[in-house]
Amino acid sequence: MSAPRRTLLPASTSRLLASRRRVLSGALGLGTLAGTGTLAACGDESTSSGLSAGKAVDLKGATIKLMVNQPHVLAFTDLLGKKFAAEFGGKLEVTAIPYDQLTSKQILDVQGGDGEFDVFDYFYFGLGQLVDAGALVDLTDWIGANTDIATDDFLPSIYDPYTLIDGKRYGLPFDGDTHVLYYNTEVFEKYGVEPPTTWDDYDAVAAKITQDSGGSVYGAIVEGQQVPMILGCSFINRLAGYGGTLVGSDGKAAFHGAEGLAALQHLIDVSPAALPTPLQTGFDQANSAFLSGQGAMLDTWTDLGLKAQDPAGSKIVDKWGVVTLPVGGKNTTARTALDAGFGLGVSSASQQIDKSAAFVKWATNQENNLLLASTAGSGIDPARKTVLDSTDYATAAGIATDVIREGLDGDPLAWPSRAGAPKALQDLVDQLALAIQGSTEPQAALDKAAESWEKELG
Repeated sequence: MSAPRRTLLPASTSRLLASRRRVLSGALGLGTLAGTGTLAACGDESTSSGLSAGKAVDLKGATIKLMVNQPHVLAFTDLLGKKFAAEFGGKLEVTAIPYDQLTSKQILDVQGGDGEFDVFDYFYFGLGQLVDAGALVDLTDWIGANTDIATDDFLPSIYDPYTLIDGKRYGLPFDGDTHVLYYNTEVFEKYGVEPPTTWDDYDAVAAKITQDSGGSVYGAIVEGQQVPMILGCSFINRLAGYGGTLVGSDGKAAFHGAEGLAALQHLIDVSPAALPTPLQTGFDQANSAFLSGQGAMLDTWTDLGLKAQDPAGSKIVDKWGVVTLPVGGKNTTARTALDAGFGLGVSSASQQIDKSAAFVKWATNQENNLLLASTAGSGIDPARKTVLDSTDYATAAGIATDVIREGLDGDPLAWPSRAGAPKALQDLVDQLALAIQGSTEPQAALDKAAESWEKELG
């Protein structure tokens, strides 16, 4: 099969920065909801969850309380919050939680009796755990009754993984997360290297840059913080690149074979050439190192390109490029992964379920998904086909557009999302960390993690 398509052009500021005026004025041809103060639903029935599917829900003056992922604060406060106030005269009260505590805090809010929040910004891999804990409202019938949600516009690659558990839907997609490989074009030119197409190439490029620069620039930045959202992504990116998967057709763990061993060994081998120290490198540290020019390569979320073109926080404006994630071993077909994406769901403890559901519908519509995906710092990527395919998003994403579309339009590797998945994924990254530290042999670490998956996921 043919090698993955590569986008190797330098970034262009003029192509990257979207016009806020175009976004806010209703790109994609969508009419504004301002002036009505309501979100209409179809039919006249009520759902089994108590949602009133048939009546127009008045959001005028509403206050919605949200528990959200820490990197999404800008999306809810500066963007959706201001827009919600302008359209409805309402208010969003946002509480941000570190990503390693998000699912457990959401469950605790419901089961602990506080019931403080209306809407949860949830990890899709935590969906089954939230449902098992009774923390989310079943939205199946409500979604079916509200045909203007346009569910067929959600990207097929993410709609079911983000929302569906045992045939029922508990949310709507909010953030279509995948990873791509960013690189510093200036550094690559200086040291005479090309963007890697394989993980072996990646290793060679990383080692050369670190050695030839005398450590003034690190050839790679590896996100290795010991949580599923960070080290889990780095491992799964490489697992997919080597042609592996997390769970086999029999429902059993499948990451402890040859592909998983190669992926883990790669993380071990690249560490000496990477920004010190990978196991202490999280999302913020990795982004800062790349945007400051301290590191030459970083596989991370697709919105980094918008940040790279923002001179307020970037020293590499017009000095970066992007390619699809490398392949490895016998695999020649690039495949990305659904790396820690998010949906919006209604807390079962909410005292205003109808308004909360109406907010979820509004926040995930085409207009708002475009606004968020086109704004640097929002942390939100496309969740809808019309957004991913739009010229406005292409203007914002610039040279990264084709690579992003290739990943989301393809067959990305989904993480497990049934009950027990958060614990299983944490057990996996704990074992990965032990192997990277040299405390455990790589194969033994993977085998032990697989045993945990058998226990947690069946």
